[in-house]
Formats: sequence, C-alpha cells, structure tokens
Amino acid sequence: MQLITRVSELRGRLGDERSIVFVPTMGNLHEGHLQLMREGREYGDCVVASIFVNPLQFGPGEDFEQYPRTLDADCAKLQGLADVVFAPAVSEMYPVQQTIFVELPPIASDLCGAARPGHFRGMATVVLKLLNIVQPQVALFGKKDYQQLHLIRQLVLQLNLPVKIIGGETVRAHDGLALSSRNQYLSGAERAEAGFLYQTLQVMKQSLLQGARDFERLQQQAGSALADRGWLVDYVAIRNQSDLQPTGSQQWVILAAARLGKTRLLDNVEVDCVIQ
Repeated sequence: MQLITRVSELRGRLGDERSIVFVPTMGNLHEGHLQLMREGREYGDCVVASIFVNPLQFGPGEDFEQYPRTLDADCAKLQGLADVVFAPAVSEMYPVQQTIFVELPPIASDLCGAARPGHFRGMATVVLKLLNIVQPQVALFGKKDYQQLHLIRQLVLQLNLPVKIIGGETVRAHDGLALSSRNQYLSGAERAEAGFLYQTLQVMKQSLLQGARDFERLQQQAGSALADRGWLVDYVAIRNQSDLQPTGSQQWVILAAARLGKTRLLDNVEVDCVIQ
C-alpha cells in the first residue's frame, strides 16, 4: 500500500491503471468504511482510498477542528484493502481560495441541507475535485448518507462523468446504530440510548408495510417518540428513494437526523412497498 499526499504524484501513480476503484473518506475509519473497501475490490484492480477532512462542507460552529484525524491508524486498517491512500493537505486540495462551486438542485436545501446550509455545496465540490483527480471507473459511497449519495449520483449523471457510483449498505452495531466516526462523541449514557433512532425507523417501516399511509402522522409520532427521550430532532421524513420527493412512489426511504447531547446522528431505512 502506498501513501500519497500530492495530486501530481497520485496522477503519476495512477496514469497506467485502467481499472480504478475509489472510496473517498474523511478518515477515522470504522467497519463501514472497510466494508466499502472490500466491496470495491470486486469492481477493479486498483483500489484508491482518500482521507481528507473537507473544510468546505463544515459550517460555522461545526466540528471541523475537532473532527478526529487518525491517519496512522487508518493506514494500518487499510493494509491489504487499498492499493493507494491519498491523504492531501487542505492547501493541496485548495491551492487558491475556492470561488467556483457546484450548483445543486433544490433538494440540497432540504432535510440535512436545511439544518446545515452550504454543507452539500461543499461536499459536491470536493467530490467533483476528487473524481477529477483520481479518475476512477467506479466509486463507492455509503448509503448511511442517503441524501449525499443521491446528490452525487445526480452530479455524475448531469455532468456526464465517466464513473459508476455504487451505494454500499449501512453497517450497524449490535443495537442497530449506524456506524459513524462521530459516534465516539457520545457519552456512555448517550451511546446506550443511540440505538433508539434505528428502532424508531423500524417501527415506521413496519407501519408502512402493514398499510399505514398517513405519512405526516407517522413522521410526527416518530419525532415525538424521540423528543420524549431527550433527542433534539432535525427531521424525520418519508421520501421516494429515487428523487427524495415526498409523493408518488412505491419505493420509499425513511430518513432521520437528530441530536443526542452534542452529537448529530443520521440514519435511514429503505421500504419497498406497493401502495394500496
């Protein structure tokens, strides 16, 4: 495995590769990231992982400075899984002030976009830069960040990028909590409570499968159940899997974001159901 920090060196290393698979991360790797790496090997000969905490997708007062940076431990975990690790400095990714950004559709201002203005613009801009630098044939992103995955698919489709986007299934702890680098912010008591978010989404899924169609009521009930246990709820929403709009589908995804203490947790559950 080779660690590379410069764009020019990476391009030189990958210049002769004809089957590149890319897994972008912000580091502090957990089993969810590693599962994407393992899956990536099925799609190509050269697996590239990036480790970059992107300042453009953090808003004022968010945890950019505190976000855990564990490069040595991450590289140890990637031995045998990645052929190349690209870990650039901020100055390497943004050698001049970034004044050109990706303009996104209205859905980017909904759900997580409403709670984190500008987040998806920063995310999409760095993903476009990384795809241009690595030039993979396949790239993998986790389904836990469902709205992000949707926007990346639209980015690739609408800008005619020659890369196939694969969504990796969410990896969970024993109590259903979706694995995330931010889970380590949770206190012991908060970690014991954190699985309730997934449990709440599962209750909603079963209601939909059993024929419930009052989406607003289901969303309100779930939000109240979380709030009653001390969660600060950003949203609980039932949307179409295909476009994240609220109506007109037989395939839904239940999305939620809520805070326990200072930690914002994100999760979703897909529901395939025929409308009665």
